[in-house]
Amino acid sequence: MDLGLNGKIALVAAASRGLGRAVAEELAGEGTSLVVCSRQTETINRTANEIAKATGADVLAVAADVSRADDVARLVQSGLERFGRIDILVTNAGGPPAGQFESLTREQWEAATRLTLYSALELTRQVLPGMKERRWGRILNITSIAVKQPVENLMLSNSLRAAVTGFARTLANEIATYNITVNNILPGYTRTERVEELARMMAEKERISAADFTARWEGEIPMRRLGEPREFAALAAFLVSERASYITGTSIPVDGGWIRSLL
Repeated sequence: MDLGLNGKIALVAAASRGLGRAVAEELAGEGTSLVVCSRQTETINRTANEIAKATGADVLAVAADVSRADDVARLVQSGLERFGRIDILVTNAGGPPAGQFESLTREQWEAATRLTLYSALELTRQVLPGMKERRWGRILNITSIAVKQPVENLMLSNSLRAAVTGFARTLANEIATYNITVNNILPGYTRTERVEELARMMAEKERISAADFTARWEGEIPMRRLGEPREFAALAAFLVSERASYITGTSIPVDGGWIRSLL
């Protein structure tokens, strides 16, 4: 299937590892040029070079913290200076810390809000005018299965990713006539560094091995395994493609059947 992505320009946030990197690699393989970011200069430069070498794509690396509005503005401006436009935006950020409500401070809530909610808002704010002017665009937010079925001990993520979902669903209707789609993609338990770190942390609390804790997750998943980043990235590439032009306002899980709800 030709996704119509050849020649498009995509900005993928938090792309040095995990799901962000998998999406960037998939888009590069489909012929897009990339703007990628993470907080560490050395790490994102290495990632960009590896993707460019593997795919032949033109990849611009920018060190930026997406929880900071000034960094977001600089990131987008760097992409515009290099490529002249941004056709596709994939918002993404590292997950906020785990914890129950009474263990979380006001400062942690504020930091998590900047990281999870405001980063998506600011990235969208920066790229949307150009998309409207060209009457074409794709905005895809990487959120979580927690927006459909809250995950135990993830109070911050459960709350703030739900806020991103409400923002995206409302924005989708506001800009649909400009041929701009807005969708959310919901990763389930996927074999990334973040999930492995979470498994280790939770296992330590229960004084069991990380492998035993991961096995518990696998037992909750009908497919009885964690997902692979490339499986997630395949859907992401489709949702930002020309072929997905009539899909907007949706939240689609990639979870091996973990979510039990009908919708």
